[in-house]
Amino acid sequence: MHKEQLMKRAAFLQAVRSFFCDRGYLEVDTPVLLPVVAPEAYITPFQVGDMYLQTSPELCMKQILAKGIDRLFQICKCFRYGERGRLHLPEFTMLEWYRSNADYHDLMEDCEDLFLHVDAAMQGTGKIDYNGKTISIQPPWERITVAAAFDKWAPISCRQALAQDRFEEVLVEFVEPNLGCNRPVFLYDYPASLGALAKHKKTDKTVAERVELYIGGLELANGFSELADAAEQRRRFDLERQRIVVQGRNPGPMPEKFLHTLPDMPES
Repeated sequence: MHKEQLMKRAAFLQAVRSFFCDRGYLEVDTPVLLPVVAPEAYITPFQVGDMYLQTSPELCMKQILAKGIDRLFQICKCFRYGERGRLHLPEFTMLEWYRSNADYHDLMEDCEDLFLHVDAAMQGTGKIDYNGKTISIQPPWERITVAAAFDKWAPISCRQALAQDRFEEVLVEFVEPNLGCNRPVFLYDYPASLGALAKHKKTDKTVAERVELYIGGLELANGFSELADAAEQRRRFDLERQRIVVQGRNPGPMPEKFLHTLPDMPES
C-alpha cells in the first residue's frame, strides 16, 4: 500500500472514530483470542489450540452493554476460516457499534449519518464512484423488505427459496446485483431463521428485525434489533450447534457467560 493510501486510510478511520466519539460512544477494545464464539452454521472460526480467533466482537461487546455502558463502538480485526474470494478475506477489519434504547430503524439512520460525516471529513462530493456507477449517498436512502426484493427481482419467492434451501444462491444471483445501484439501500425484515441473534417482529414472528446495507450491489453492513431473551437465544444456539455437527464440525462450547448476562442487556 502506497503512502498516500495509508494516509487516506488513517484519515478515514479517524473520521469514523470522531463520528462516534462526538455522539457519546465509548471506544472499547475486547479480546481477539476467545475461549468460545457464537455458534453460527455459516461462519467457521479459526481455532488456536483450545481457543478461537474472534469472528466478530459481538458477544464481548454485548456483555459490556449489559454492564451499563449504553453506547459503545470498536474497530478491530476479525477472522473467518475459508472466506477468501473477490469480496472476502479470512482476516478483515470490522466496525461494530451498539446503543441502548434503539432498534434496527435507528441503525439505518446511524448508517446514513455516518456516511455523510465521513464524506464531509474526507472532503467528498456526496457521491461514490464504484464499478462504473456514480451513487449518491444523500438521504433518504431506499428501504425494501427481503420478501419484496425477492418478488421484484427473483424468479421464486423468498418462502420458496427457503423451502428449497436456495436463499443465499437466489439472493446473490438475482437480488444483490440490483441493490444500491443509484443510492444506498437497506434490505430489511429477514426470514426469522436467518437472524440467529435478532429479535423477531412483534407483528410477524416469521420475520427477524435484521437489516443489511448495500451500495452498488455490495453488502457493507449487517445489524439488527438485539435479542435479549436468554432462553430463546439458547434455543437458537442449540439449533446452530446441531447444524454445525451435521456439517461434520465441532460446535465448540456453549457461550454460557454471554447467556448469563443477556437478561441484563437493554433494548438495543
